[in-house]
Amino acid sequence: MELKQAFDTVRQRSVNICAPLQTEDYVVQPVVDVSPPKWHLGHTTWFFETFVLQPNLEGYQVFNPDYNFVFNSYYESVGARVIRTDRGNLSRPGVADVYRYREYVDKEMSKLLAQDLSKELHALITLGLNHEEQHQELLITDIKYILGHNPLFPAYQEDYTFKEQPVASSHFISFPAGIYEIGHAGEGFCFDNELNRHKVYLEEFSISSALVTNAAYLEFIQAGGYTDFRHWHAEGWDWVKTNQVRAPLYWHEADGEWMNYTLKGLRPIDPSMPLAHISYYEAAAFAAWKGLRLPTENEWEAAAPRLAWGERWEWTESAYLPYPGFVKAPGAIGEYNGKFMVNQMVLRGGSVATPPGHSRITYRNFFHPPLRWQYTGIRLAK
Repeated sequence: MELKQAFDTVRQRSVNICAPLQTEDYVVQPVVDVSPPKWHLGHTTWFFETFVLQPNLEGYQVFNPDYNFVFNSYYESVGARVIRTDRGNLSRPGVADVYRYREYVDKEMSKLLAQDLSKELHALITLGLNHEEQHQELLITDIKYILGHNPLFPAYQEDYTFKEQPVASSHFISFPAGIYEIGHAGEGFCFDNELNRHKVYLEEFSISSALVTNAAYLEFIQAGGYTDFRHWHAEGWDWVKTNQVRAPLYWHEADGEWMNYTLKGLRPIDPSMPLAHISYYEAAAFAAWKGLRLPTENEWEAAAPRLAWGERWEWTESAYLPYPGFVKAPGAIGEYNGKFMVNQMVLRGGSVATPPGHSRITYRNFFHPPLRWQYTGIRLAK
Protein backbone atom coordinates (compact mmCIF):
# COMPACT_ATOMS: atom_id res chain seq x y z
CA MET A 1 0.00 0.00 0.00
CA GLU A 2 1.30 3.45 -0.93
CA LEU A 3 2.39 5.43 2.14
CA LYS A 4 -0.19 8.24 1.85
CA GLN A 5 -3.01 5.72 1.49
CA ALA A 6 -1.67 3.70 4.41
CA PHE A 7 -1.48 6.86 6.52
CA ASP A 8 -5.07 7.86 5.74
CA THR A 9 -6.34 4.32 6.38
CA VAL A 10 -4.65 3.94 9.74
CA ARG A 11 -5.61 7.39 10.97
CA GLN A 12 -9.26 6.88 10.00
CA ARG A 13 -9.42 3.52 11.72
CA SER A 14 -8.66 5.12 15.09
CA VAL A 15 -11.54 7.54 14.56
CA ASN A 16 -13.82 4.69 13.53
CA ILE A 17 -13.04 2.73 16.70
CA CYS A 18 -14.14 5.71 18.80
CA ALA A 19 -17.27 6.49 16.77
CA PRO A 20 -19.69 4.52 19.04
CA LEU A 21 -18.48 6.33 22.19
CA GLN A 22 -20.33 9.00 24.10
CA THR A 23 -18.35 12.05 25.12
CA GLU A 24 -18.09 10.87 28.73
CA ASP A 25 -16.51 7.57 27.62
CA TYR A 26 -13.49 9.41 26.21
CA VAL A 27 -12.15 10.63 29.57
CA VAL A 28 -12.43 7.68 31.98
CA GLN A 29 -9.36 5.95 33.45
CA PRO A 30 -10.45 3.16 35.84
CA VAL A 31 -6.91 1.81 36.46
CA VAL A 32 -3.37 2.88 35.67
CA ASP A 33 -2.95 0.44 32.74
CA VAL A 34 -6.04 1.76 30.93
CA SER A 35 -5.75 5.15 29.25
CA PRO A 36 -8.73 7.32 28.29
CA PRO A 37 -9.63 7.02 24.58
CA LYS A 38 -9.13 10.77 24.21
CA TRP A 39 -5.52 10.35 25.34
CA HIS A 40 -4.85 7.61 22.77
CA LEU A 41 -6.17 9.87 19.98
CA GLY A 42 -3.96 12.71 21.15
CA HIS A 43 -0.85 10.63 21.82
CA THR A 44 -0.79 8.96 18.39
CA THR A 45 -1.15 12.43 16.84
CA TRP A 46 1.61 13.83 19.06
CA PHE A 47 3.93 11.09 17.76
CA PHE A 48 3.64 12.36 14.18
CA GLU A 49 3.87 16.02 15.24
CA THR A 50 6.91 15.51 17.46
CA PHE A 51 9.00 12.97 15.59
CA VAL A 52 7.95 13.56 11.97
CA LEU A 53 6.59 17.06 11.34
CA GLN A 54 8.69 19.25 13.61
CA PRO A 55 12.07 18.00 12.32
CA ASN A 56 11.05 17.49 8.69
CA LEU A 57 8.34 19.91 7.48
CA GLU A 58 9.76 23.37 6.89
CA GLY A 59 7.76 26.09 8.62
CA TYR A 60 5.67 23.70 10.70
CA GLN A 61 3.89 25.39 13.61
CA VAL A 62 3.11 23.32 16.69
CA PHE A 63 -0.65 23.09 17.26
CA ASN A 64 -0.41 23.72 21.01
CA PRO A 65 2.88 23.82 22.96
CA ASP A 66 1.18 22.32 26.04
CA TYR A 67 0.33 19.12 24.19
CA ASN A 68 3.89 17.81 24.45
CA PHE A 69 3.38 17.66 28.23
CA VAL A 70 -0.12 16.18 27.91
CA PHE A 71 0.42 13.51 25.26
CA ASN A 72 4.02 12.33 25.75
CA SER A 73 3.82 8.78 27.06
CA TYR A 74 7.22 7.65 28.33
CA TYR A 75 9.85 9.41 26.20
CA GLU A 76 12.27 10.85 28.74
CA SER A 77 14.34 12.55 26.03
CA VAL A 78 11.34 14.59 24.81
CA GLY A 79 10.65 16.27 28.14
CA ALA A 80 8.30 16.29 31.12
CA ARG A 81 4.87 14.69 30.87
CA VAL A 82 1.66 14.05 32.76
CA ILE A 83 2.17 10.98 34.94
CA ARG A 84 0.28 7.95 33.70
CA THR A 85 -2.11 7.75 36.65
CA ASP A 86 -3.29 11.33 35.95
CA ARG A 87 -4.40 10.86 32.34
CA GLY A 88 -7.99 10.50 33.49
CA ASN A 89 -7.80 13.91 35.21
CA LEU A 90 -7.34 15.68 31.89
CA SER A 91 -10.79 17.16 31.39
CA ARG A 92 -9.03 19.66 29.13
CA PRO A 93 -8.19 19.60 26.28
CA GLY A 94 -11.70 18.54 25.42
CA VAL A 95 -12.65 15.79 22.99
CA ALA A 96 -13.44 18.33 20.27
CA ASP A 97 -10.02 19.94 20.81
CA VAL A 98 -8.29 16.58 20.36
CA TYR A 99 -10.13 15.92 17.10
CA ARG A 100 -9.13 19.39 15.87
CA TYR A 101 -5.55 18.49 16.76
CA ARG A 102 -5.78 15.30 14.71
CA GLU A 103 -7.23 17.17 11.72
CA TYR A 104 -4.49 19.80 11.91
CA VAL A 105 -1.66 17.27 12.07
CA ASP A 106 -3.21 15.08 9.34
CA LYS A 107 -3.43 18.11 7.04
CA GLU A 108 0.22 18.97 7.68
CA MET A 109 1.23 15.33 7.18
CA SER A 110 -0.47 15.41 3.78
CA LYS A 111 1.87 18.25 2.78
CA LEU A 112 4.89 16.24 3.90
CA LEU A 113 3.72 13.03 2.22
CA ALA A 114 3.41 14.89 -1.08
CA GLN A 115 7.17 15.50 -1.04
CA ASP A 116 10.00 13.16 -1.91
CA LEU A 117 10.86 11.34 1.30
CA SER A 118 14.19 9.90 2.29
CA LYS A 119 14.39 6.21 3.10
CA GLU A 120 14.91 7.10 6.76
CA LEU A 121 11.84 9.36 6.90
CA HIS A 122 9.71 6.76 5.13
CA ALA A 123 10.78 4.21 7.75
CA LEU A 124 9.98 6.63 10.60
CA ILE A 125 6.45 7.29 9.28
CA THR A 126 5.94 3.54 8.88
CA LEU A 127 6.98 3.11 12.51
CA GLY A 128 4.44 5.78 13.46
CA LEU A 129 1.69 3.92 11.64
CA ASN A 130 2.57 0.65 13.39
CA HIS A 131 2.67 2.58 16.67
CA GLU A 132 -0.86 3.85 16.02
CA GLU A 133 -2.02 0.33 15.17
CA GLN A 134 -0.73 -0.78 18.56
CA HIS A 135 -2.82 1.96 20.14
CA GLN A 136 -5.85 0.88 18.12
CA GLU A 137 -5.74 -2.47 19.85
CA LEU A 138 -5.29 -0.67 23.16
CA LEU A 139 -8.26 1.55 22.29
CA ILE A 140 -10.49 -1.50 21.89
CA THR A 141 -9.29 -3.21 25.06
CA ASP A 142 -9.27 0.01 27.10
CA ILE A 143 -12.81 0.85 25.96
CA LYS A 144 -13.87 -2.67 26.94
CA TYR A 145 -12.34 -2.22 30.39
CA ILE A 146 -14.00 1.18 30.84
CA LEU A 147 -17.45 -0.08 29.85
CA GLY A 148 -16.97 -3.49 31.45
CA HIS A 149 -16.40 -1.83 34.82
CA ASN A 150 -19.44 0.42 34.49
CA PRO A 151 -22.07 -1.06 36.86
CA LEU A 152 -24.62 -1.04 34.01
CA PHE A 153 -22.37 -3.14 31.71
CA PRO A 154 -23.29 -0.99 28.69
CA ALA A 155 -22.59 -2.32 25.21
CA TYR A 156 -19.94 -0.70 23.06
CA GLN A 157 -22.07 -1.73 20.09
CA GLU A 158 -25.08 -4.04 20.33
CA ASP A 159 -24.15 -5.81 17.08
CA TYR A 160 -20.34 -5.74 17.46
CA THR A 161 -18.84 -9.06 16.38
CA PHE A 162 -15.24 -10.17 16.07
CA LYS A 163 -14.20 -12.56 13.34
CA GLU A 164 -13.52 -15.49 15.64
CA GLN A 165 -14.49 -19.13 15.51
CA PRO A 166 -15.20 -21.85 18.07
CA VAL A 167 -12.11 -23.90 18.88
CA ALA A 168 -11.76 -27.02 16.77
CA SER A 169 -10.72 -30.30 18.34
CA SER A 170 -7.08 -30.17 19.36
CA HIS A 171 -4.12 -32.47 19.12
CA PHE A 172 -0.41 -32.15 19.87
CA ILE A 173 2.03 -31.45 17.05
CA SER A 174 5.56 -32.77 17.63
CA PHE A 175 8.79 -31.10 16.61
CA PRO A 176 12.22 -32.74 16.61
CA ALA A 177 15.19 -31.53 18.57
CA GLY A 178 17.47 -29.35 16.50
CA ILE A 179 18.57 -25.88 15.50
CA TYR A 180 15.90 -23.36 14.52
CA GLU A 181 16.15 -19.79 13.24
CA ILE A 182 14.29 -17.15 15.24
CA GLY A 183 13.67 -13.47 14.56
CA HIS A 184 12.63 -11.25 11.69
CA ALA A 185 14.09 -11.69 8.22
CA GLY A 186 13.42 -9.87 4.98
CA GLU A 187 12.69 -6.30 3.94
CA GLY A 188 9.25 -5.82 5.52
CA PHE A 189 8.60 -3.77 8.64
CA CYS A 190 9.45 -5.11 12.07
CA PHE A 191 10.02 -3.64 15.51
CA ASP A 192 13.58 -3.50 16.80
CA ASN A 193 12.89 -6.18 19.43
CA GLU A 194 12.37 -8.74 16.61
CA LEU A 195 16.03 -8.39 15.61
CA ASN A 196 18.50 -9.91 15.11
CA ARG A 197 17.61 -13.19 13.45
CA HIS A 198 19.58 -15.92 15.20
CA LYS A 199 19.83 -19.66 15.72
CA VAL A 200 18.57 -21.50 18.80
CA TYR A 201 18.74 -25.13 19.82
CA LEU A 202 15.45 -26.67 20.95
CA GLU A 203 14.91 -30.02 22.56
CA GLU A 204 12.12 -32.18 21.16
CA PHE A 205 8.73 -30.68 22.08
CA SER A 206 5.02 -30.88 21.30
CA ILE A 207 2.53 -28.03 21.13
CA SER A 208 -1.26 -27.99 21.00
CA SER A 209 -2.88 -27.29 17.67
CA ALA A 210 -5.61 -25.24 19.36
CA LEU A 211 -6.14 -22.70 22.11
CA VAL A 212 -7.68 -23.56 25.46
CA THR A 213 -11.44 -23.06 25.49
CA ASN A 214 -13.76 -21.43 28.01
CA ALA A 215 -15.15 -24.89 28.78
CA ALA A 216 -11.71 -26.30 29.61
CA TYR A 217 -10.91 -23.37 31.86
CA LEU A 218 -14.27 -23.66 33.59
CA GLU A 219 -13.25 -27.20 34.57
CA PHE A 220 -10.17 -25.71 36.22
CA ILE A 221 -12.35 -23.30 38.20
CA GLN A 222 -14.81 -26.02 39.24
CA ALA A 223 -11.93 -28.29 40.29
CA GLY A 224 -10.80 -25.64 42.78
CA GLY A 225 -7.99 -24.26 40.67
CA TYR A 226 -8.11 -20.88 42.38
CA THR A 227 -8.02 -22.41 45.87
CA ASP A 228 -5.13 -24.87 45.49
CA PHE A 229 -1.71 -23.26 45.91
CA ARG A 230 0.04 -26.25 44.34
CA HIS A 231 -0.69 -25.04 40.81
CA TRP A 232 0.60 -21.52 41.28
CA HIS A 233 3.88 -19.67 41.33
CA ALA A 234 4.39 -18.10 44.77
CA GLU A 235 3.95 -14.62 43.33
CA GLY A 236 0.84 -15.74 41.46
CA TRP A 237 -0.65 -17.29 44.60
CA ASP A 238 -0.08 -14.02 46.46
CA TRP A 239 -1.83 -12.22 43.59
CA VAL A 240 -4.83 -14.55 43.80
CA LYS A 241 -5.19 -14.08 47.55
CA THR A 242 -4.53 -10.33 47.61
CA ASN A 243 -7.00 -9.60 44.79
CA GLN A 244 -9.48 -12.40 45.62
CA VAL A 245 -9.32 -13.63 42.03
CA ARG A 246 -11.62 -16.56 41.23
CA ALA A 247 -12.18 -16.32 37.46
CA PRO A 248 -10.86 -14.60 34.32
CA LEU A 249 -11.43 -10.87 33.92
CA TYR A 250 -15.03 -10.03 32.92
CA TRP A 251 -16.43 -13.36 34.18
CA HIS A 252 -19.35 -13.07 36.62
CA GLU A 253 -21.29 -15.89 38.25
CA ALA A 254 -24.98 -15.13 38.72
CA ASP A 255 -27.55 -17.65 39.97
CA GLY A 256 -25.22 -20.52 39.15
CA GLU A 257 -24.59 -19.35 35.56
CA TRP A 258 -21.31 -17.88 34.32
CA MET A 259 -21.63 -14.69 32.30
CA ASN A 260 -18.95 -12.54 30.74
CA TYR A 261 -18.84 -8.95 29.63
CA THR A 262 -18.37 -8.54 25.89
CA LEU A 263 -18.42 -5.49 23.65
CA LYS A 264 -22.07 -6.36 23.03
CA GLY A 265 -22.76 -6.25 26.79
CA LEU A 266 -23.12 -9.01 29.37
CA ARG A 267 -23.61 -12.41 27.74
CA PRO A 268 -23.55 -16.09 28.80
CA ILE A 269 -20.12 -17.65 28.36
CA ASP A 270 -19.77 -19.64 25.16
CA PRO A 271 -17.98 -22.87 26.17
CA SER A 272 -16.59 -23.49 22.68
CA MET A 273 -14.83 -20.15 22.25
CA PRO A 274 -11.15 -19.59 23.07
CA LEU A 275 -10.47 -18.35 26.59
CA ALA A 276 -9.54 -14.68 26.95
CA HIS A 277 -8.45 -12.10 29.51
CA ILE A 278 -6.21 -14.13 31.77
CA SER A 279 -2.90 -13.28 33.41
CA TYR A 280 0.37 -15.14 33.00
CA TYR A 281 -0.16 -16.41 36.54
CA GLU A 282 -3.47 -18.00 35.53
CA ALA A 283 -2.06 -19.41 32.30
CA ALA A 284 0.85 -21.05 34.12
CA ALA A 285 -1.43 -22.40 36.88
CA PHE A 286 -3.84 -23.92 34.36
CA ALA A 287 -0.96 -25.57 32.50
CA ALA A 288 0.40 -26.99 35.77
CA TRP A 289 -3.07 -28.31 36.69
CA LYS A 290 -3.16 -30.12 33.33
CA GLY A 291 0.30 -31.59 33.94
CA LEU A 292 1.61 -29.58 30.99
CA ARG A 293 3.35 -26.24 30.46
CA LEU A 294 3.36 -23.10 28.34
CA PRO A 295 5.61 -23.04 25.27
CA THR A 296 8.71 -20.90 25.20
CA GLU A 297 8.65 -18.08 22.68
CA ASN A 298 11.25 -19.88 20.56
CA GLU A 299 9.13 -23.04 20.50
CA TRP A 300 6.08 -20.97 19.57
CA GLU A 301 7.86 -19.27 16.67
CA ALA A 302 9.29 -22.54 15.39
CA ALA A 303 5.83 -24.12 15.49
CA ALA A 304 3.78 -21.14 14.27
CA PRO A 305 3.78 -22.00 10.54
CA ARG A 306 1.82 -25.16 11.44
CA LEU A 307 -0.57 -23.46 13.87
CA ALA A 308 -3.75 -21.46 13.54
CA TRP A 309 -2.95 -18.31 15.50
CA GLY A 310 -4.13 -14.73 15.80
CA GLU A 311 -7.30 -14.82 17.92
CA ARG A 312 -5.57 -14.50 21.30
CA TRP A 313 -2.23 -13.21 22.50
CA GLU A 314 -0.64 -16.40 23.80
CA TRP A 315 1.37 -16.30 27.01
CA THR A 316 4.75 -18.00 26.72
CA GLU A 317 7.17 -19.23 29.36
CA SER A 318 9.78 -16.71 28.20
CA ALA A 319 10.92 -13.54 29.90
CA TYR A 320 11.12 -10.47 27.67
CA LEU A 321 14.83 -10.10 26.93
CA PRO A 322 16.92 -8.76 24.04
CA TYR A 323 17.95 -11.03 21.18
CA PRO A 324 21.68 -11.49 20.49
CA GLY A 325 23.03 -8.36 18.85
CA PHE A 326 20.04 -6.18 19.79
CA VAL A 327 20.93 -2.49 19.60
CA LYS A 328 18.73 0.41 20.70
CA ALA A 329 18.37 3.18 18.15
CA PRO A 330 19.79 6.58 19.12
CA GLY A 331 17.49 9.25 20.51
CA ALA A 332 13.85 8.99 21.58
CA ILE A 333 12.99 6.20 19.12
CA GLY A 334 15.46 4.00 21.00
CA GLU A 335 13.14 4.21 24.02
CA TYR A 336 10.41 2.34 22.15
CA ASN A 337 11.13 -1.23 23.29
CA GLY A 338 14.54 -1.78 24.81
CA LYS A 339 14.02 -0.11 28.16
CA PHE A 340 11.08 -2.40 28.95
CA MET A 341 13.13 -5.61 28.80
CA VAL A 342 12.78 -6.44 32.49
CA ASN A 343 10.09 -8.12 34.66
CA GLN A 344 7.79 -8.86 31.71
CA MET A 345 6.71 -12.02 29.90
CA VAL A 346 6.49 -12.49 26.13
CA LEU A 347 3.21 -13.14 24.35
CA ARG A 348 3.01 -14.32 20.76
CA GLY A 349 0.47 -14.33 17.95
CA GLY A 350 -2.11 -11.57 17.95
CA SER A 351 -5.74 -11.16 18.92
CA VAL A 352 -9.16 -10.40 17.52
CA ALA A 353 -8.48 -6.77 18.49
CA THR A 354 -5.19 -6.59 16.57
CA PRO A 355 -5.50 -4.47 13.39
CA PRO A 356 -5.44 -6.45 10.13
CA GLY A 357 -1.92 -7.22 8.95
CA HIS A 358 -0.30 -5.79 12.05
CA SER A 359 1.02 -9.00 13.61
CA ARG A 360 3.38 -11.65 12.26
CA ILE A 361 5.14 -14.81 13.42
CA THR A 362 8.16 -12.89 14.74
CA TYR A 363 6.11 -10.25 16.62
CA ARG A 364 7.01 -10.06 20.33
CA ASN A 365 4.34 -8.61 22.60
CA PHE A 366 5.10 -8.26 26.30
CA PHE A 367 3.24 -7.54 29.53
CA HIS A 368 3.73 -7.86 33.26
CA PRO A 369 2.50 -11.21 34.64
CA PRO A 370 -0.68 -9.96 36.42
CA LEU A 371 -2.12 -8.03 33.47
CA ARG A 372 -5.13 -9.46 31.65
CA TRP A 373 -7.14 -6.68 30.04
CA GLN A 374 -5.79 -7.70 26.62
CA TYR A 375 -7.26 -10.65 24.70
CA THR A 376 -4.78 -13.08 26.24
CA GLY A 377 -5.16 -16.86 26.08
CA ILE A 378 -3.40 -20.20 26.49
CA ARG A 379 -1.77 -22.72 24.17
CA LEU A 380 -0.32 -25.75 25.95
CA ALA A 381 2.96 -27.53 25.32
CA LYS A 382 4.85 -30.52 26.61
